[in-house]
Amino acid sequence: MNIYDTITPKSGETFTTLLEHKNVKINCIVSSDSIEPVEYMQEDDEWFVLLEGKATLLIEDKKKILSKGDTLFIPAKTSHTVLDTQSGTVWLTVHIY
Repeated sequence: MNIYDTITPKSGETFTTLLEHKNVKINCIVSSDSIEPVEYMQEDDEWFVLLEGKATLLIEDKKKILSKGDTLFIPAKTSHTVLDTQSGTVWLTVHIY
């Protein structure tokens, strides 16, 4: 798979698992500009890089605006919500459990 060979959904996000091995799961997420904010509180650590686009996250009541190239580590059991994304935003996420 080519990470940039993606189709932007009309609404929401698409999740594609690229690798799942031992205690690591790597996903490619493609976001539209029409997403419904959902609060996540995951049991695993998550690191991601924004490969394309822009996103606004709420992490434990603090807004974080991200753009292409930005990375972020979210420790397990940390409340976070994706509030807004630009159409065609591409994320590479790494879950460590």
